[in-house]
Amino acid sequence: MKFTAQQISEYLQGEIVGNPDATVQTFAKIEEGVEGALSFLANPKYENYLYETASSIVLVNRDFTPSRPVAATMVRVDNAYEAVARLLTLYEQSTAKRKGIHPLACIAETAHVAEDCYVGPFAYVGEHAEVGSGTQIYAHAVVEERAKVGRDCLIYPGVSIYHDCVVGNRVILHSGCVIGADGFGFAPSATGYEKIPQIGVVTIEDDVEVGANTCVDRSTMGSTYVRRGVKLDNLVQVAHNCDVGSHTVMSAQVGVAGSTKVGQWCMFGGQVGIAGHIVIGDRTYCGAQSGVAGGLQKGHVTVQGSPAIEHKNFARSSILFKKLPEIYAELNKLREEVDALQEKIAAK
Repeated sequence: MKFTAQQISEYLQGEIVGNPDATVQTFAKIEEGVEGALSFLANPKYENYLYETASSIVLVNRDFTPSRPVAATMVRVDNAYEAVARLLTLYEQSTAKRKGIHPLACIAETAHVAEDCYVGPFAYVGEHAEVGSGTQIYAHAVVEERAKVGRDCLIYPGVSIYHDCVVGNRVILHSGCVIGADGFGFAPSATGYEKIPQIGVVTIEDDVEVGANTCVDRSTMGSTYVRRGVKLDNLVQVAHNCDVGSHTVMSAQVGVAGSTKVGQWCMFGGQVGIAGHIVIGDRTYCGAQSGVAGGLQKGHVTVQGSPAIEHKNFARSSILFKKLPEIYAELNKLREEVDALQEKIAAK
């Protein structure tokens, strides 16, 4: 499908600078632009590509002022990054969804799968499981017995949803992610470790996206919760009995230990580690590789480092850390001078 700059501007409530009849039928990064493509400029680091790109239309922030002539038609919007996300969503929704049950899929007789679903080859839907309308389950995905999957979900190849777990509406589960594996619960004994049965479930609420090879463990009792709108990157671990607040995002390799409660709208950078049995307040931001060993109940704070401290304090401490060898040498020199002075005083 082709769209004109005029149509795009009207949809985004933007302002055209250039040819309103310029058309696009695809998307491209601004540095890889081609004729007929739409690109965007949100990061000033990429501004130089604006003057060279072959893209026909470029979305820019409303307050952006080019320093040189621009050949492409620009559409000024309040937030170029957000605007291109809206257009990509519209583009994706316009593509036809798969429907039907593949003859090589295995669906238990007692399972309920809505008529307009898609179930791919070698996918499995277990006894008494439920799958809502519009959901697509791709090849080799598994929905175990009594699990419930809501409407308009995307279950990509190789996903495992264990028994009794609940997945809400419009949830995206990427390849290899595991929902409902046993929590890491073992009791030390004289002969080793006694496994503690994990009889709880996982509840994934609406509009959640879980990245590839990410694991959300089932609770010992009750439920592990991933609340509405949460976005988990690839290779994230959410342990048993955790409760991840709505609209929180976690980058790759974040690990949240058991029974921790994470607030709403939190942001965790890559490789952040969160200790167990603590509370993280709303809008807590943890920089990459932060190690949070204690609770941050009040929230509304940015931390960094391991153990994590307030980010401005961390920045000042990092400067000192780089100078520690010089500081240590100077301290030893001062000690020698003090010792020499004390010896002179004692000699008198």
